[in-house]
Amino acid sequence: MSTGRRRCAARELGAGTALALAVVAAVALVATAVVGLGAGLAARQRVLAAADAAALAAADAASGAAPGDPCPTAAKVASADGAHLDGCSADGLVLSVAVSGSVAGVTLTARATAGPPR
Repeated sequence: MSTGRRRCAARELGAGTALALAVVAAVALVATAVVGLGAGLAARQRVLAAADAAALAAADAASGAAPGDPCPTAAKVASADGAHLDGCSADGLVLSVAVSGSVAGVTLTARATAGPPR
């Protein structure tokens, strides 16, 4: 009777190790995906903030509250925030800008508009 038990036990040797490796691999895969998603979301927020700051700076320059021309000022602010100014247009004192940035080869864009209250 004892030889049957030994044969069964011999076939199951290492099964726990394989299961543990599979669990560790699954956890590592999920953690990598979460970190990548977090980095993408952080980069998106950076581009949105750069667009807002560039639009506000351009509107300040257009109104005379800050020195300089609106669009070059917006480009400087976007660049300081790690983004690139793609477009800038004025409608009186209302300025609209488009900026872009990238993370892991993916281009992120954002638009913002600023001006005096209506």
